[in-house]
Amino acid sequence: MALHRIVLFYCFTPLADPEAVRLWQRALCEGLGLRGRIIVSEHGINATVGGELDAVKRYVRTTKEYPGFHGLDVKWSEGGADDFPRLSVKVRPELVSFGAPEELTVDGGGVVGGGTHLSPHELHELVDSRREEGREVVFFDGRNGFEAQIGRFRGAIVPDVETTRDFVRELDSGVYDELKDKPIVTYCTGGVRCEVLSALMRKRGFQEVYQLDGGIVRYGEEFRDEGLWEGSLYVFDRRMRVEFSEDAATLGRCARCDSPTSDFHNCANPECRQLTLFCADCAAGPEDLRCPGGCAAAPDTAGPDTSGAGNEGTVPEGTVRERTAHEGLGAESRGAETARAAERLNA
Repeated sequence: MALHRIVLFYCFTPLADPEAVRLWQRALCEGLGLRGRIIVSEHGINATVGGELDAVKRYVRTTKEYPGFHGLDVKWSEGGADDFPRLSVKVRPELVSFGAPEELTVDGGGVVGGGTHLSPHELHELVDSRREEGREVVFFDGRNGFEAQIGRFRGAIVPDVETTRDFVRELDSGVYDELKDKPIVTYCTGGVRCEVLSALMRKRGFQEVYQLDGGIVRYGEEFRDEGLWEGSLYVFDRRMRVEFSEDAATLGRCARCDSPTSDFHNCANPECRQLTLFCADCAAGPEDLRCPGGCAAAPDTAGPDTSGAGNEGTVPEGTVRERTAHEGLGAESRGAETARAAERLNA
């Protein structure tokens, strides 16, 4: 049986013709039988694709031949093409939709004016050195707020954001101004969001800003659950979450009974589909899984869902132990839900 893998990478580099890169990437992936999600902009490329191992290796080798992509930092993960409903390759104004493309400057070295990159071991060294100086490092979560419900760095600040676009509003509100003279480490899943976030923070007067190189994925590969990370990592594909070891803490709480859980499920209302945490017992119960406070996204017009999909969620990542939370939902349905969640949260 052929081995399958997923690769995750991004590269900030000026692209004179993003549309030409999009067409090349689509043709390359289609020829190799890969699926996933690729975003191209004038600032570079951001990609997650999966397929047979040999095909993925050929894809990575060929992509690295492009002049601006020679130094790609590629992260490998368990999974394959079936973790995605289709291949999506798009040109957008931004690789990550902060809604501020005019604030980002990119040159051959990457993002100009971003935070200092730290490897996982350098992160620990920074924490220790600042503590010796009597200063505590502030961890600043660069993900959507719900992702932190099941995993985050110990003591981290989790901004009140539903989508990436909300970060600019939060930073401009002044609520974090007291942090401007403190050492701040931004972190996200694989690092791409913090490339932009750290630059936005520095432009707004935050003096000592760092970013975790390779994101949570790379940190978990190094330290598993024996470091500063706690819980599970939410990922935007059918796996939905991964753990770095059997010792992973369960930080999430069931919205219905408050039991510990790391399992997200979609609201049964097909016009809503909001992700909410429910424990296994509540998810298996006879009552539909609905938003606890009522659906905010759309009127609740859905009747009882007897298809089996109503109590299922969306969405992988890392060379880690993983779970597929939705065994009762067909592969295409799970994959489509995942794609819609990614589009909704990063649009």
